[in-house]
Amino acid sequence: MNFKNVIWVLTFTIFTLFISCEGKRIRGVASLPSLWNSAHPTYFDSPDTGVLTGGVKIIPIQTPKGKFNVWTKRIGNNPQIKVLLLNGGPGATHEYFECMENFLPKEGIEFIYYDQLGCGNSDNPKDTPIWDLDRYVEEVEQVRQALKLDKDNFYLLGHSWGGILAMQYALKYQKNMKGMIISNMMSSIPAYGKYADEVLAKQMDPIVLKKIRTIEANNDYANPEYMSLLMPNFYVKHICRIPLDQWPEPINRSFSKMNQSLYVTMQGPSEFGVSGKLLNWDVSAQLKNITIPTLTVGAQYDTMDPKHMEWMASALKNGSYLYCPKGSHMSFYDDQQTYMKGIIKFMKEAN
Repeated sequence: MNFKNVIWVLTFTIFTLFISCEGKRIRGVASLPSLWNSAHPTYFDSPDTGVLTGGVKIIPIQTPKGKFNVWTKRIGNNPQIKVLLLNGGPGATHEYFECMENFLPKEGIEFIYYDQLGCGNSDNPKDTPIWDLDRYVEEVEQVRQALKLDKDNFYLLGHSWGGILAMQYALKYQKNMKGMIISNMMSSIPAYGKYADEVLAKQMDPIVLKKIRTIEANNDYANPEYMSLLMPNFYVKHICRIPLDQWPEPINRSFSKMNQSLYVTMQGPSEFGVSGKLLNWDVSAQLKNITIPTLTVGAQYDTMDPKHMEWMASALKNGSYLYCPKGSHMSFYDDQQTYMKGIIKFMKEAN
């Protein structure tokens, strides 16, 4: 065999081996989604018909002031586990929940973003009498019906104010639910106010606290110094324990859209306690009436007392407790692995 023939044979052999290996590599990569789909064969199937909108559904809501529209968006498809997310604030948006997309889909868990009336992409009536807890309970029920969620698949995850709404909803409509997660919310506003005064305030630099108290006493909440003091001295310690310049973008985006009218009406303007419509809200004595599987989530550095969250789990008929030792109020960011593993485990076991 001459030299040219040797070169040709070697070139052909290498090319053949490359094609063979490349084929195996491609087949190997292609097998990964196939394996995943075998465990969750219909997760990415859309139950919607007509023009598809990426899971977005606008739901008309009847209120004492007329009809308005609220925005929802479904991620995934699982007939057994459907989680409706209730954002906090009151008055924030669904957007700070976007971290769920890194965890729930790979577990085959369907979840639904939902901007409450006055929040985010939903209508904003700009009518303070509509900012009312009992009316929001009826709104959630209308959303449930429109999304065809029921006792065989419907989970509520309520964070902060959303936790208040979830508890109040369960006390009236738990027959329509399969389970509930109360994330970073105590069952008593008076108890929360006491914890803020007796524990959180005392952890703050006395000089800083005095300045904050002076601004609040003067009802000078628009003073830019108020937030400039709160952000490094309170928010970074108790809301999200990540340096401010590294805060997750979904948090910043959601908070930048906060409906201040809704927030102040329900919560009041101060971060140390509540002075709005929720001032006397307390369902601690009624927790025993909630019988569905319920997970309470508490965090070491939260604005909410983690011991109270643990007690709530024992007061519930079918309660369990998830503790986030590194977390604060948004522990799904600052103690993310603990939080996500815990809520996923709860839903799968409750299922």
